[in-house]
Amino acid sequence: MNSVILDLLRKRRSIRKFQPQSVERDKIEALVEAAVRTPTSRGRNPWEFIVVNDQKLLQKLGIAKEHGSAFLTNAPLAIVVAADAGKSDVWTEDCSIAAIVIQLTAEELGLGSCWVQVRLRPHDATSSAESYVKDLLGLPDNHVVECIVGIGYPAEEKAGHPPENLPFGHVHLNTFGE
Repeated sequence: MNSVILDLLRKRRSIRKFQPQSVERDKIEALVEAAVRTPTSRGRNPWEFIVVNDQKLLQKLGIAKEHGSAFLTNAPLAIVVAADAGKSDVWTEDCSIAAIVIQLTAEELGLGSCWVQVRLRPHDATSSAESYVKDLLGLPDNHVVECIVGIGYPAEEKAGHPPENLPFGHVHLNTFGE
């Protein structure tokens, strides 16, 4: 079966190496529109998006956590997905939906992307990645950070995962184990 979304999922991979090329304004605008169109529980829209294309800030985001964020130092663009936690008790789910929509939109636009988990991750031995990002970007105290999505033109090629490697054993019909 062919589907635009399924085709994107079939080829999408996490990209951590980017060409030294800026992402065009119209593509950034498309990513932002996709983000704010994502569904949220009870239509509360708790998410906030900080679009970062300043190279000095990207370098600082690259050290947001001990492992897994360094590639941001060479990304031309990042979108920090945060939320006003007081607006919704399911802000994590709402932010996660928005982040994957951003990633699928990036793929459709010919861009690569990779999710950097921030929530519940350490920055160093004494502080959290979330507090580091909040301080760096000036987020209010009542806001929380879910993740950062690094985005740019891929400087690496990765084939999609072949169907035989997919975990279809995790799918059950009607009851667990069937």
